[in-house]
Amino acid sequence: MGHRPKCLLQLNGVSLLERQLQALTLAGVSPIGVVLGHHAERILQDGAVARWAAQPVLNPQPDDGHVSSLRTGLRALPPDLDVVLVALADQPLIDAPAVLALLQAFAQRPADTQLLQPIVKGLPGNPVVFSGAVVAQILAGSNEMGARQWMQAHPEAVYRWETPHSLFRLDVDNESDRLAVEQLTGQSLSWPHDLNLSTSDKHEQHRH
Repeated sequence: MGHRPKCLLQLNGVSLLERQLQALTLAGVSPIGVVLGHHAERILQDGAVARWAAQPVLNPQPDDGHVSSLRTGLRALPPDLDVVLVALADQPLIDAPAVLALLQAFAQRPADTQLLQPIVKGLPGNPVVFSGAVVAQILAGSNEMGARQWMQAHPEAVYRWETPHSLFRLDVDNESDRLAVEQLTGQSLSWPHDLNLSTSDKHEQHRH
């Protein structure tokens, strides 16, 4: 979105990153790691990572995409975790009850499954939850092995958890998504002042 960090979009004045960290913390998720790439300095400057005692994890190769970010984050985790939840920072409506529902569903999953993915009206959503064994298998694979690739290789071990809650599908990838969230919530979803391109453009015009 204009080469700006989507996680710093503010829903009703609170950044999506802050909302996500609050939801995870209130749901009892610990430790929490935040994988950072191109915008690491600006995101850390925002302060949410420090306020919620999350661990910043720098991805040295952010151009390699989501798989690279996932593998970087998994490598930074303690090796003895039984359950790992992987969340996206651009899902504006994920809250603590949603996280708790995911974790409870994972705890009650079929015995032969190792990874839970929420399914909304037949479509896959996020966050996903998986066992420590899945972490080890992903990291033992090639650099192209991420959660999606693991699911494709082990479809029988994936618990497709059906849920009616569209918040597990809702994310912000473009301006249309941003406007849709505003319409859905009735709240403003906007950039902080220094990342507002229209404000920056006005400053440029004023200088000229």
